[in-house]
Parts: sequence; C-alpha cells; structure tokens
Amino acid sequence: MSARTLGLFLILSLASAACASIIAPKVASEPAALKPGAYALDPHHAAVLFKVNHLGYANYVGRFEKLEATLDFDAADPELSHVEARIDIASLDVGNDEFAATLAGPDWLDAGRFPEAVFRSTRIETIAGNAGRMIGDLTLHGVTSPVAFDVTFNGGAADFLRGGYVVGFSAKGEFSRKAFGVDRFDSVVGDKVVIEIEAEFVRR
Repeated sequence: MSARTLGLFLILSLASAACASIIAPKVASEPAALKPGAYALDPHHAAVLFKVNHLGYANYVGRFEKLEATLDFDAADPELSHVEARIDIASLDVGNDEFAATLAGPDWLDAGRFPEAVFRSTRIETIAGNAGRMIGDLTLHGVTSPVAFDVTFNGGAADFLRGGYVVGFSAKGEFSRKAFGVDRFDSVVGDKVVIEIEAEFVRR
C-alpha cells in the first residue's frame, strides 16, 4: 500500500468515526430520560408481533405492517400518561400472502367489517427502575376487553437523524382470542395470543 493510499485510508477512517460519533445517540435508560410531552410513533422503527400455539408443535408467528400510536407522558404523575395505538388489520403479514388474506378474512379477523384494532390505555403503573405495567382497553373484531402489558423503557436520547428527542420501549402481553370472538379451530389452535411490541416514539 502506497503512502498516499494509506493516508487516504486513514482520513476516511477518521471521518467515518467522527460521523458515527455525531450520528450515534447517547441513549440513557434511567427513568429521568423519559421526558414529558406528546410523542408520536416512528412507524419505520416499530413492530407488533403475535404468537399463537399451532397444534402443540410450535408457536405460529405473524406481524402487522401498518400501525400508528401516540404517547402523552406526564413526568409528574406517570399514571396519568396515556397511550393510544391503532393497527391496520389488513396489513397482516405471516410470510404467505394467500394465508394472510385468509386470516384477515371473514372466518378469522374479518378486516372487512373490523378494519382496525385499537388500544387505549386506562392506567400506567411504574414498578421499579425502567419497568412498568400498562393496562388498557383493546378493541378487536368488534369486541372491547381489558389487556395488560409489561413494559420496559429502553432509553431516550436526542436523535440527530430524526431531528428530535426519541424514546424506545419493549412490551409484552397476552389475551384470549375467544374473548374477542375469534374462535375458529379452537380445538387445535391455541386460545392464548401473545403480543410482543418494539416501539420508538419521537417527541413532537
């Protein structure tokens, strides 16, 4: 390698490191990093997965591609905070377009009659550190019933790329699909549906 090539390589390496240090957020996970205010979901950095037992062999996994959510966080009294989320049922993805259409069809989730699933929090509890519990009403398949999620606050930081303050969460909950009137093949497909959520919110 010539001296000129080596010099160019070193310059590019230093420039790349400098850019990375500017772009990479300094994420802090302590509760104080969750700043008060109104937030909107970054749909490009969010996922809602579901798992349901299939014939006792394994868990069948799917996700929804279109969702939106808001978070209004009250730092003085976190229990007064509020989350609302909406999921487009027709955006169901199970890795098979034909079967996804069947599951979103009238025999299962019936997206034609019930195009959205809506969750509205009714209570948020802080447990310890960055852990909490969110209880709310889930409306799915025309039925509204309470659902609880265990939530972890992963951290917050000023985000250079998105031009604002960003916070991230992981959440997990479960519910009975029969409670929402989705009971097809209940003898071979599990009743318990596990929901896993990864979400990043940008402060408005």
